[in-house]
Amino acid sequence: MPEALGHSAPAHTAPGHGAASGDGRTREAVARLLMEQAPVTAADVAAALALTAAGVRRHLDALISDGEVEVREASRWRPRGRGRPAREYLLTDAGRARFGHGYDTLAVAALRYLRQTGGEDAVRGFAEQRVRELIEPGTRAVAAADGPEQRVDALAGVLTARGYAAQTRAAGSGVQLCQHHCPVVHVAAEFPVLCEAETAAFAEVLGTHVQRLATIARGDSACTTHIPTIPIPAITTAGPLHGRQSE
Repeated sequence: MPEALGHSAPAHTAPGHGAASGDGRTREAVARLLMEQAPVTAADVAAALALTAAGVRRHLDALISDGEVEVREASRWRPRGRGRPAREYLLTDAGRARFGHGYDTLAVAALRYLRQTGGEDAVRGFAEQRVRELIEPGTRAVAAADGPEQRVDALAGVLTARGYAAQTRAAGSGVQLCQHHCPVVHVAAEFPVLCEAETAAFAEVLGTHVQRLATIARGDSACTTHIPTIPIPAITTAGPLHGRQSE
C-alpha cells in the first residue's frame, strides 16, 4: 500500500495506473473496516491498516464526498486527548451497497414461494400491483400532457424519478420509451411476468397499444417499448372494388 507506515510509492509507478489501483484497494479496505467495526476513529483505521494519518484522512474524505461514509462526534465513553473532540466514522446505506445486498435473492425466493403456494395467478397479481404502485402517483401528469408524444415524455419522467433512467426517442410512426436501468433485473430474469405487467400498465396509462421490443432481463442494453403516435386508418370494405348495389 502506498501509504503504509515506513513505505513509499515505487518510483517507476506510472501516474494514474498502478497508483490508482492501489488507491482503490486501500479505499476498499478502509470501507470494509468501517463495515465490520464501525463506528471507528481515523486513528483506529490507521492502526488497523498500518496507514499514515494523512492517508486515512484522504480516503475518509473521499468516501464522505461520495456519500458512502458519515461522521459524528465520538461516543462519551471513548477517552479523549487534548485538542478537538475525536470523530467517529461509519458507513451510510450507499457505502454498505458496495458490498452487495441479498435483496434480489430474497425477492426471488419470495416469488418462488408465492408461485408454489398461490400459483401463477398470485405471481401475476403481485406483478400488477407492484407496477400500479410504481406509476400510479404520476398518472395525472401523464393524462394532463398535451399530446401522445408528451404523454410518453411524462411517463419517462415518472419512471426516471423511480430509478429507471428512462428517455424517449422518435421512431418512425411512434416513440420509443427506453429504460436504461432496471432495479429488479435479476428478479425479472426468472419472473418475466414483471415485464409483462409493466408493458400492460404502460398501455393503460397511455391509452394506446404498446409493444415491448427489448428488455434488460433478456440481455438487451435497455428495456425498449414502442408507442405508436400516428393513428392507423380504419380498413373499410365499402369502395370501388365492390361496385354499386343494384337498385
